[in-house]
Amino acid sequence: MDINKILENLLFYRNSNGKSPIFDYYKNLDKKIKIALYISLLIENNGKLGMPYSRHILDKIWELRVDFDKNYYRIFYFIFTGKQIVFLHGFNKKTNKTPSKEIKKAKNNYDDFIDNLNFIKL
Repeated sequence: MDINKILENLLFYRNSNGKSPIFDYYKNLDKKIKIALYISLLIENNGKLGMPYSRHILDKIWELRVDFDKNYYRIFYFIFTGKQIVFLHGFNKKTNKTPSKEIKKAKNNYDDFIDNLNFIKL
């Protein structure tokens, strides 16, 4: 799949201060190529891959699950207007259970996005 096709359906949440922690998280990842493969699968499947690649977290929020060399990357996202994927929050998972504080950050970012429609499009 063409990377430009992938990116046209991908949005990164940006807060009211104009900052995008999820975009910064993604830019600084070591394993961008593997994560980009997961993202392309995510887009090809309209945001729903199912386990072990993604799972439903809360309301409209889903979790992209990328495991690589004992590193566990998690990116929370939701589907916007039926086809665009909005990345809300990302973190490196270090425990068996997804920490509630990370879910709360994603939920807060989701609420802020819906209220303000502020994002970065690549």
